[in-house]
Amino acid sequence: MTFEKAPSRVLLLSGASVAEVETFIALGIQDRILANSQSYGVSDDPSMLDKVKAVPTGGLKINENFEVPREQVLALKPDLVISTWAGGFDEKIGSINRDQLTATGINSFVTPVNCANGDPNASPRDKAAYEAASVESSFELMMRLGEIFDVQQKAAGHVNSARAELAALQQKVAGKQRRSVLVVYPGMSMMNNNGLPAIFGGGIFDDIINRAGGVNPFAGKTTSQLAEINVEALAVAKVDVLVIGVYQPQERVDVLAGDLFAKFPQWEAARTRTFTSLSDSFYLGPLNAVAVQKISDAAHRVP
Repeated sequence: MTFEKAPSRVLLLSGASVAEVETFIALGIQDRILANSQSYGVSDDPSMLDKVKAVPTGGLKINENFEVPREQVLALKPDLVISTWAGGFDEKIGSINRDQLTATGINSFVTPVNCANGDPNASPRDKAAYEAASVESSFELMMRLGEIFDVQQKAAGHVNSARAELAALQQKVAGKQRRSVLVVYPGMSMMNNNGLPAIFGGGIFDDIINRAGGVNPFAGKTTSQLAEINVEALAVAKVDVLVIGVYQPQERVDVLAGDLFAKFPQWEAARTRTFTSLSDSFYLGPLNAVAVQKISDAAHRVP
């Protein structure tokens, strides 16, 4: 899709993401946002929360599917609607579809790596991109938005800086023994069918851990497979470093880590009390280098 001019009335759908709103902020184009429905309780960037809160919401009210209803989209009259995944434009969840937007003169955009997510008719290329999600996917989003909003130089500067930071971090851990790094989000236990903390693996999550000099004990697992992980699987997993994902500000990392160490004392991480915490930097978005730094620090400073 090409744009004759940079959009100025952008609506960001939710999709349980902050990648898009944080990328707008990193590019300094948050003033183009008419209404934002993306938010997160905490951030690995101390300044990010206030910046997101300062972005207008347009009075949006999310439906039971955590998405912006069709009627609200049309009422705001945006010139561009952005979804983090193709499924964000599915009428089955109360959203407006892309054909309906086009018919009213409104452009739509899906974050490139997720064009196959929620689209049963996705092309082989889009499916391959989705399956190969990585930190590069965050850079792709940054560069694409840079093109659309005519801030290519700023996007390239951010990406080049992040790549240099990541290269330096990877150089520091080159040749060191890889540690087994388990990332769990206790506040998202609804994602696990056995009442356990949400366990993250595959795609960009594995890539971040690998760049930090670690290996995910559940690497390559699909979302459905991760949802079925039980106590027995966690008990036999090799865990040298525990990463607690923080979802809400009231969550106490030391308490959450202590509870898991008590439950799984056989982990090496439990013996050495080796843990760290992450929040939004572990997802698609502009902060991935922060996640690599924090995991690297924990993984290679084991007592």
